[in-house]
Amino acid sequence: QVQVMESGGGLVQPGESLRLSCEVSGKIFSIVTVNWYRQFSGGAREWLAAINSGGVTNYASYVKGRFALSRGSAEKTVYLQLNSLKPEDTAVYVCNANVRRHPGRPSDDYWGQGTQVTVSS
Repeated sequence: QVQVMESGGGLVQPGESLRLSCEVSGKIFSIVTVNWYRQFSGGAREWLAAINSGGVTNYASYVKGRFALSRGSAEKTVYLQLNSLKPEDTAVYVCNANVRRHPGRPSDDYWGQGTQVTVSS
């Protein structure tokens, strides 16, 4: 079984920063890609950023320059640094990991439950 768990959310004031973590655990062969999304209270979900197994990152245009991805040394933890937060960044931040559990087999998507980020003065 593969688990994806986010942490690091909270309540911050505009202009402040947060670092979110996405930890992938369980019996896996490799992590192909880790994506971060956010889901707003109205239900809309938008993609934010991704990092692949080679460490290459991609960002949505609306967060590029404010948000930054990095990985832990074991590469099973991915961090999303959120800077210069705005009230409109308020959402549940959700991590998706595309994981290959066995060599030569197709990869599958696994989702975390999300972590709430609230930006308010």
